[in-house]
Amino acid sequence: MRTDSSPGSLPAREHLPAGHAATPVLDVVIPVYNEEKDLRPCVLRLHEHLARTFPYAFRITIADNASTDTTPQVAARLEAELAEVTSFRLEQKGRGRALRTVWSASDAPVLAYMDVDLSTDLNALLPLVAPLISAHSDLAIGSRLARTSRVVRGPKREFISRAYNLILRGSLQARFSDAQCGFKAIRRDVAQVLLPLVEDTGWFFDTELLVLAERADLRIHEVPVDWVDDPDSTVHIVKTATDDLMGVWRVGKALATGSLPLDRLARPFGDDPRDREIEDVPRGLARQLVGFAAVGVLSTLLYLLLYSVFRTFSGSQPANALALLVSAVANTAANRRLTFGVRGRDRAVRHQAQGLVVFGIGLALTSGSLAALNAASSSPAHSTELAALIAANLAATVLRFLLFRAWVFPDRRGDASGASYEVSAPQQATAHPPSYPTGAHATTHRRITDPRTTNSPATNLPTIDPHNEFRAGDAADRTWGDATERLQPVRPHDEHDARNPR
Repeated sequence: MRTDSSPGSLPAREHLPAGHAATPVLDVVIPVYNEEKDLRPCVLRLHEHLARTFPYAFRITIADNASTDTTPQVAARLEAELAEVTSFRLEQKGRGRALRTVWSASDAPVLAYMDVDLSTDLNALLPLVAPLISAHSDLAIGSRLARTSRVVRGPKREFISRAYNLILRGSLQARFSDAQCGFKAIRRDVAQVLLPLVEDTGWFFDTELLVLAERADLRIHEVPVDWVDDPDSTVHIVKTATDDLMGVWRVGKALATGSLPLDRLARPFGDDPRDREIEDVPRGLARQLVGFAAVGVLSTLLYLLLYSVFRTFSGSQPANALALLVSAVANTAANRRLTFGVRGRDRAVRHQAQGLVVFGIGLALTSGSLAALNAASSSPAHSTELAALIAANLAATVLRFLLFRAWVFPDRRGDASGASYEVSAPQQATAHPPSYPTGAHATTHRRITDPRTTNSPATNLPTIDPHNEFRAGDAADRTWGDATERLQPVRPHDEHDARNPR
């Protein structure tokens, strides 16, 4: 699991404006491997549908995953015939690798992909990308498991799909309904910061992307689809399922250890007046109070349980000190991660040390209450001791929250030297994204091999050193431009320049 820092926090979503621009609004990627029979009818059907129904400029990109048949030749002919079609050649297999490479090099503000068999009804394409264009959502997925979806497939694939999604819900707490449907879209500015965090290069790529986006509280839009199973699919179910389960374990472990900087993907509020900050109210106070209260209830129960256990073989003061020490360590760790959103191990020891100071203050309050109780009564009842401790803990809890917020976990977003919970300012891209030549001059077949990228002066597209591991962030850092493009609606029958057809 990659743990490199993302390029920066995401800006507020903005509706992609209509204007004069040659850049396509939508780039639909079709990853293929040995699809010489299905590729041409798929691309022609998709192109006809987009030209007839999509109101903006578009591009169709064929991502060839090291095919060994005549698929590259078919792709080259389609690129020469259709101005809106281009093709990439990768020398390594892997659907995730293909999507990451092409998306990292694309200049379109909305990126999508679909399987070459076109199992999903194309009428769902515009509903899929519309929320991304309008800035309502960050990602969009087609769902075969939505209540209003209509699906035709065998019981074996139905069982595997539903079982896999149950595993994701149970192990990774995923809330999206269908991770494996080959019909998804993402905003380019979101892909820029998400792709460097995604490690898988195969079929688990989709799931990993969605899980990380959901954990970062990005908005995922689901579209019910009509879907017909392809009986000639070449997917190896057993191997794919095994790889997916290994991916679930890897991502779950990374999330549990907090090794991913997902807090840097947080979106700011939009332009709704209800979302504007209120003066003199600390940022995030309401959410922190809720999280602190939930952690406090659980840690109090743990403290009382431990006190009752320790009280059976020790006096009240030692039992109180031991129970408070153990529960304080757990309380600090839980508040660090859940209430104040600190991920990773940076400053963890310092935070625990400061938490122990806060623990000492709590110990003084609770020990003082016990001392006062013992002074008033030589042998108080156990229930009386618990009541006194609860009252003392309530006072200590209020003080603990104030100290946690102001001293242990202060808001360091304006301090460049802070810990991993800081949010850095969005970085401005310094390089212009590469453009895809189209039309009669665009018949050159680009060859891309995967891993680590460098810019090629000849093609202005990433070329790869096969001896190094691919890192999508390298391509993204050098090829991403302004996330908001000037766009112009185009009707299917408008007059257009042959060199700039859309």
